[in-house]
Amino acid sequence: MKETEQSSVIKKLSLAGLLVTLGIVFGDLGTSPLYTMKAIIVGGSANFNELLVYGSLSCIFWTLTLFTTIKYVLITLRADNNGEGGIFSLFALIKEKPAWAAILTMIGGAALLADGVITPSITVTSSIEGLKLYNPSIPVIPIVLIIFAVLFFIQQFGTNFLGSSFGPVMVIWFSTLGILGFSQLLLHPDILRAISPVYAYRFLSEYPGGFILLGAVFLCTTGAEALYADLGHCGRTNIQVSWAFVKITLLLNYFGQGAWLMNNFESGTDINPFFEIMPKWFLIPGIILATVAAIIASQAIISGSFTLVSEAVSLNFWPKIKVLHPTYVRGQVYMPFVNWFFWIACSLVVIFFKESSNMTAAYGLAIMITMIMTTFLLSYYLYSKGLNHRLILLFLMIYLTVEGSFLIANLHKFMYGGWFTLFLASIYFLIMFGWYFGRKIKNRYITFADLDKYLDLFRDLSKDESVPMLATNLVYIIRANRKDQVESKVIYSIFQKQPKRAKTYWLLHVDRVNEPNRFNYQVTQIIPGILIRIDFHLGFKVDPKINLYFREVLEDLVKSGEIKLESSFDSLRKHDIPADFKFILIERIMSRDANLSNRENFILAINGLLRKLSITDIRTLNLDSTNTIIEQVPIIIDQRVKKRINRL
Repeated sequence: MKETEQSSVIKKLSLAGLLVTLGIVFGDLGTSPLYTMKAIIVGGSANFNELLVYGSLSCIFWTLTLFTTIKYVLITLRADNNGEGGIFSLFALIKEKPAWAAILTMIGGAALLADGVITPSITVTSSIEGLKLYNPSIPVIPIVLIIFAVLFFIQQFGTNFLGSSFGPVMVIWFSTLGILGFSQLLLHPDILRAISPVYAYRFLSEYPGGFILLGAVFLCTTGAEALYADLGHCGRTNIQVSWAFVKITLLLNYFGQGAWLMNNFESGTDINPFFEIMPKWFLIPGIILATVAAIIASQAIISGSFTLVSEAVSLNFWPKIKVLHPTYVRGQVYMPFVNWFFWIACSLVVIFFKESSNMTAAYGLAIMITMIMTTFLLSYYLYSKGLNHRLILLFLMIYLTVEGSFLIANLHKFMYGGWFTLFLASIYFLIMFGWYFGRKIKNRYITFADLDKYLDLFRDLSKDESVPMLATNLVYIIRANRKDQVESKVIYSIFQKQPKRAKTYWLLHVDRVNEPNRFNYQVTQIIPGILIRIDFHLGFKVDPKINLYFREVLEDLVKSGEIKLESSFDSLRKHDIPADFKFILIERIMSRDANLSNRENFILAINGLLRKLSITDIRTLNLDSTNTIIEQVPIIIDQRVKKRINRL
């Protein structure tokens, strides 16, 4: 079965689709019981009473219902971009893209990437800490660092061999969560009264510091944003159906932990109720299963980060970086820089925070910011689709109130570790801001020339033997959307900078469309055999292998008889040597005397630095560097001269 066919089968409601969904989508949400209740009872250790247990469980139930079930599973998943989800796909859905929407997307994307560093750290560390119940002297940090070293090392080889086992393992994991929780519920069924929202209200209004503890409660739903981002891998129906099973098992486990706490008040707060509800004989197998589930969750976050950065690059939010394809599976990418950066960052988090209870202080603040950004963008998208503005206003009021409360509660974490993820998010945001708006500033000064005025010049130059032939086929990468236009810099390069004679001039236009998987091209013979334009229509999830695609286009044109790829040299043509090609890439340089504002100069300074650190267009478009020329042309800005210099 072909990969595309296999992908479409997985996205349909089926047993295979449900298994894949459990393995890919719910890793983060599914491992939250490892640390959520522990974070709550540690935070409420000064007043450990019945209201803490019942009230926090009520908050967990309604948080999972309001956020994960209603906002994401029922509403946000419907905002799909031809089956793809995530904050960048949501931005791509918006037809008119105002600057504020781009900034909200940058903030959300940066926060999501930043939280991706803390997620593997807290999940793997929490699972390994269970070994301390068996042997308190177990060295947790070295074990976690070894797991990370192996996990990030194997990314470069592809993860298909791991992915095939994710689904069945997560079925076992969620079933175990449900069974362990249910066994404790039988001992204290009264805990189910915590479903009543009255306990959540009392917890927030009566319990000392209850509002601040919302920051710990929020840990139960931190994987909801990743759920939306993974929409394209599994399909909406599979996610919605499997969520019913996942939510039941999660709630059983949370309420089971609460039941154990009610029956074991004397145990104190320096415990993890997740491991305490396990029978002694199951402790080692349970820890192993928890570790495997944590690794699966970490793998999903790592792969998701690759996809997120890849989409950001395609939508011009991120500098061009090296992208590899370790397998033949379409859409599976590997980014060395992102991988090794995440490895170093995750390892430093474990070394710095030492325990999972310390990491919970850094966890959740950034992802809360992402959720708020998604709320704004989703509301704007629904408004642009014509949904009743009263319903949109109601949606905004409810979720901004709830999410604003969670944000305020999470801000309490800032001094205890939240600064770390916000610091990372700020760096990511600065990168996206400088790259996106620096490009916008430069684009203001792009000028276009009408090709009709230069058609005779193209004909004459291609036949002018007084000009040395640079190549039989000269290929330019252009950005003009109109087929009767080309950038003035291309005309300048061909006719003015140094006349470039060729038998055929090719204008390649790469159109990155909002449809994620569009993959086709159009041919326009502007001057048959002399000036030909190719428009590649590529979705933002399609790799821009322009060199390969152009070769396929040439094969199609030769087969249809539209062109002949013969060498322009008689001696070579006699021996059937094919025609030669030369690519020209034009890099625009901003003049130093350009009169720009301080803000624009700051943005361009960031953009210039990032451009030096990013890979070249040759590698981005997968061109052959041996037959590609990079030319520099100035960005000319018309400026009024206050006083003209006089001749002596």
